[in-house]
Parts: sequence; C-alpha cells; structure tokens
Amino acid sequence: MTTIARNTALIPLSAADRLFGWRDHAALWLSLGVGLLVMQVGAYLVPALGTQAALAAIVGGSVIGAGLLGWTAKIGCDSGLSSAGLMHAAYGSSFARLPVVLNIVQLIGWTTFELVVMRDGVLAIARQAGALAPAASAVPGAEAAGTLPLPVVLVTLAFGALLVGLLAGSMVGLVRKFIGRFGLPLVILSLAWLSWQFLGKAQTMGWSTIWNRAGDGGMSTLGALDLVIAMPISWLPLVADFSRHGHDGRSALRGTWLGYAVANVWCYALGVLVALTTPSPDLVSALLLAQGGLVALGLILIDEVDNAYGDLYSGSVAGHSLAPGWSTRRWGVQLAVLCTALALVLPMHSLEPFLLMLSSVFVPLYGVILGRLGGRTDVPSLVGARRVDGSAVAIWVLGVAVFHLLPQFSTQLGSALPTLALTFVLARASR
Repeated sequence: MTTIARNTALIPLSAADRLFGWRDHAALWLSLGVGLLVMQVGAYLVPALGTQAALAAIVGGSVIGAGLLGWTAKIGCDSGLSSAGLMHAAYGSSFARLPVVLNIVQLIGWTTFELVVMRDGVLAIARQAGALAPAASAVPGAEAAGTLPLPVVLVTLAFGALLVGLLAGSMVGLVRKFIGRFGLPLVILSLAWLSWQFLGKAQTMGWSTIWNRAGDGGMSTLGALDLVIAMPISWLPLVADFSRHGHDGRSALRGTWLGYAVANVWCYALGVLVALTTPSPDLVSALLLAQGGLVALGLILIDEVDNAYGDLYSGSVAGHSLAPGWSTRRWGVQLAVLCTALALVLPMHSLEPFLLMLSSVFVPLYGVILGRLGGRTDVPSLVGARRVDGSAVAIWVLGVAVFHLLPQFSTQLGSALPTLALTFVLARASR
C-alpha cells in the first residue's frame, strides 16, 4: 500500500501545536533582530546623515518595518499557514512554487553568508586574544592554490555542525527553553555593555558635539528610512513559519512588533554610535577596541547562530511544502550541510549584492500578500484553490519593476516603501 506524505506546510497547525505566547514571539524576534549586519548598516547612516536625522530614521523605520513584520505574523498565526502556505493562498497553488523556490535560494545564500560572518568574527577574536597568529588565517597563495587555511575550515565546520545539531531538534523547544531563558539575556547584557562603553566615549567627545553633528548630505532622510525598513522587511518571507505556532494573532502581532522594533532600534543606534566615536572601516575591529569588547562580541556572534538557524528552519518548511516526502527536520539538516559546504568554496562577500537584489523581489511579493490576506477573518483554504491568480501575479511583476526603476528616477525616495504601498493598494483593491 502506498503512503502519501502529509504536507504540514500547506495545512493549518492544530491547536496542540500552538504553544507560543506573546513573550515567546517577543524573545524570538528580539534575538533574531540582533546582529552584526544590522550594526554595520547602522554605521552606514553616518556621516551621510546628521545624528538627529539618523536617529529619527532609525526609530521611524523600525516602528514601521517591525509593524509590517508583526502584521504578517498575525496573518500566519490566524491562518495557521506557513510562509509557503500564504504564497499558495495569494498566488495560486501552481505559481506559488516559483516564489517558494526563490525563497529557498535566498535563504541558502543568507545562511552561507551568516556562516562566513560568524567564522570571520571568531577568527578576529582569536587573533585579538593572541590565540591565533595573523599569518595563520591568511596563508600566502592559499586562494590561488584553491585551499583554505586550517583554522578557517575548522571554524566553518564547527558552526555547520552546531546548526545541524540545532535543526535535528525541536524549533519550539529551542525558542522556549534556550533563547527565551538563556540566549536572550546574555545578548541583552552584551548590547548593554557595548552601549555603555561607546556612550562613555560619546560623553568624552561631548554630548552637544555628537547630538548637533550635521551630515554631509550623502543620503536623504527618506532614503535612510528605506534602509532601516529593509532589515525587518527582509524577514517577511520567514515570519509566518514561526508565528503559526502562536496561541492567537494579536499576541503574535504584539510580540513580534515589540521584539523586533527594540532590537532594530538598539542595533542601528549602536552602529551609529560606534561610527561616530570610533571611526573604522571594520565594525568588528571597532567593537573589539571597547573594554570587554572581546567577550561582548563573542556573545553577539553566538547570537548570530539563531539568525542562521531561522533561515534554515524557514527554508526547511519551504522545502517540505515542495517535497513533503522529506520531513522539515530532514530538509533542515540537508540544507545546513549544503550551506556549510558553500561557505568553504564561495566568495560570499562579493555575492552580497546578488543576495540583496534577490531579496528585492519579496518586498512586492508581500505587498500583495498583505493586501490580499490582511484583515480577513476567515482562514484561507488551499483545498480547491485556483492554480494561478493572474491579477496577483501581475501586481507582483509590476512591483518588482517599480522597485528597480525607482532609483533611476529618484535617489531620495528609496524603493521599499513606495513599492510596498503600491502593491498593497492594488492587491487590496482587486481582492
């Protein structure tokens, strides 16, 4: 007798699997919102913007971006559907496979990038602590010979093995038992310590000098707002995979919004503070210069693991939606092995622009999903759903074009917010 695999990604979760309260949502997204990449992007805001304009963009962009993330979390929780399920509900059961595949590709890319960032950070800490000589991480002619220094390989494999171990376990258990109780307090302590150190440097320079510092005009406030919003929006293709485990939609909305907004404001603002007080082309080096920076940076790097885990877990759910014969656990372990191998062979820093370009297709994608599914009181049923929703597809394609054409006409507006607004209004009007 043939057994048909149950596609758990495309059916609503049962009440027994909905264990997250608002504190779990908040802890998860505060933890996922913390990262070196966020701080680095925050450092990009100055000296282009003045201090006051930069902080205004950070607070405003974080509230708006995290609000959109929270709204999507509510849709996922109310429907019980994964991110792949929301794509099926909005675009049709056949066409949705395209954005699902694109999402898996970008999640593999970002996980590989995270592995490289964590590896480079650990090696920098090791060199700073004197445990690794500078020459040990850069063997002359190694790249030309197609080989990597042993420390690079070992650290990459260690992080890969850690991800494999985490993905072999329970996501709900990881969030409730580890992140909320242990991981998050340590990360908050690290951020608080670094903030205290760099605030002390700002006080030495003079509060008035820091606060009233003007920008050089290299970026508009709207452009900075767009840059800040980009970080929470980048999580839109993942959030429903976690929020569907929540008790109710309102707690998912509140917890996700609060947790991510706090993390985004804190990390962006810390990046600005570091750039103003300790100018350096390398954020990691600047953080290591702070007293206790080595320990604090080490804890933040450990927290980067949950970002990679979040990408892989969401990728495993998306993969399961395409091939339910593999469980999400098996998908996650296989994707972790693949990303570890790619981190050893691909020049991920030079591929970052491609990943950013690929991520741009998800801004209009979720503008349509929010417009079509947001505010609905009924649970979208995927049974008997149309194979292709032509109007949704057309709005998405238009949105992708607008996203990439806007910078050709205006460098002041940004792309994310106008594209999101356009696709949302068109999708809501045509649903």
